[in-house]
Amino acid sequence: MKNSEIAQLFDEIADILEFNGENVFKVSAYRKAARTIREMPDDIEQIYKNNKLSEIPGIGKNIAQHIEEYLKTGSISKYKDLLSEIPASFVEMMKIPNLGPKTLKLLYDNFKINTLDELKNALETQQVLKLHGMGKKKIENIKRGIELYLSKKAAGRISLGIALPVVFSIVDYMKDVCTDISPCGSLRRMKETIGDIDILCTATNTKQVIERFVNYPGKHSVISEGETKGSIIVKENLLQVDIRVVSPDCYGAALQYFTGSKEHNIKLRTIAKEKGLKINEYGVFKGDKKIAGKTEEEVYKVFGMPFIPPEIREDRGEIEAALDGNLPVLVEEKDILGDMHIHTNWSDGSNTVEEIVKRAIEKGYKFIGLADHSKTSKFAGGLTIEELRKRNKEIDEISKKYPEITILKGMEVDILGDGSLDYPNEVLAELDFVIGSIHQGFKKNVTERMLKAMENPYLDIIGHPTGRLISSREGYDVDIDMVIEYAGKTGTCLEINAYYDRLDLNDTNILKAKEKKVIICIGTDAHSVYMMEYMKLGIGTARRGWLGKNEILNCYPVREIPFKRKKMVQF
Repeated sequence: MKNSEIAQLFDEIADILEFNGENVFKVSAYRKAARTIREMPDDIEQIYKNNKLSEIPGIGKNIAQHIEEYLKTGSISKYKDLLSEIPASFVEMMKIPNLGPKTLKLLYDNFKINTLDELKNALETQQVLKLHGMGKKKIENIKRGIELYLSKKAAGRISLGIALPVVFSIVDYMKDVCTDISPCGSLRRMKETIGDIDILCTATNTKQVIERFVNYPGKHSVISEGETKGSIIVKENLLQVDIRVVSPDCYGAALQYFTGSKEHNIKLRTIAKEKGLKINEYGVFKGDKKIAGKTEEEVYKVFGMPFIPPEIREDRGEIEAALDGNLPVLVEEKDILGDMHIHTNWSDGSNTVEEIVKRAIEKGYKFIGLADHSKTSKFAGGLTIEELRKRNKEIDEISKKYPEITILKGMEVDILGDGSLDYPNEVLAELDFVIGSIHQGFKKNVTERMLKAMENPYLDIIGHPTGRLISSREGYDVDIDMVIEYAGKTGTCLEINAYYDRLDLNDTNILKAKEKKVIICIGTDAHSVYMMEYMKLGIGTARRGWLGKNEILNCYPVREIPFKRKKMVQF
């Protein structure tokens, strides 16, 4: 269901209109539409398909057109136009409690604030007290709102890469007293960020499970200890972890239910109701009789579906695909034949070429792609042309020592301000592959630079295409839709950077790239052999984007890798 997505956009449109001093009735119309769509139980997409948008209370012709545009394109042009009229930070700042669009507008007009820090500084001046309606109490309320906003943001969702090791540790610790055990929730769906960590299990001795759980060596404190449930805070990042023990005959139903997503489950309940069935965490029921629940496969089979992988349970068409027998065969870890983005100690990596190769062999890889930084990235030990050639010579020597794996000589080459690459083409031609990345000038013609770079026949992959850092940075000022489309036209691969704070491309953009038949490359961006384990995050992200192995560069035999070169590299 896309109800919440559309509702959020309408709320933000209302905020921007209010900031711009738009007619109060127009602002109110968007807010009412947002509230209506968010709270209604029916799927807005299904309502649209049934031509019944006009029947929703408060949805007029213009708003209905916005809904239709979003469902068809994934965006609303009016929203994009409004965003261009305000500083980029204001959408988030308008979410600060006790601030609001009108007050933000007042402060902007008088102090020209553009950032949260500038807002906080303005509130400390004496001049702010002279503004109409800005008394001491209001200022204090805004300050408290900022504190609340920041605390919620800090205590909000957790990076998947931070949570997974904690879960693996706890699950391993609990295996001895559990019959079945699995994480669930957004973590099992491999979302890039998660809320609290939830674990589901079955056991012959429930009391023993809870006792062992609350005595987990990594715990910071115990929140609760019940007969079938327990909750602790772990020392690492003070994450909350909950465990729930269920009976074996409903484990599958509970795992399906608590894995979610909410939207996926709502769709499944709708189908159950149409069939005269009821589904919940205890099983699938026909009247009072339970007809499924022991395994997830059993639950989905009742509805005429095969098992739906957790990563795609987001109500993005997976249920319809399952009913039609068109579920994709998703990539698995065993399909990955190599990692395409690893830094050595020639630039800013911590391991030698040989150490990386040994680790790759241990992982069962058939090839490994070494991609150090280019000369402009001086902050990251970027290589001069002479250093690059020395590194390549070392790779050739080590390749003779380890014939069981192919070592690909690549580079992560900066895309410069004019869209050219950081080395001349005659140097790029000496490499097996090139990743082109933006490392400077995040707001300067990024889209145009990427498009021009993709015209270079030696540019094989665009690295971390949006440049975001999940914890701290939204990313480049880039039209990613245009980049994806041009990648498809030029045969350029796009990267899923598997580093946990990037996971870039994200699942939404992967789906768009899949539609344009763009080949995706997974790179861990490893700067140490330990970081090569981030491949699991890249695979999870690829699965969330519905990718199979034929759509991922890493799954091709080395001689068949679809690099965008005029002439296939001979290995």
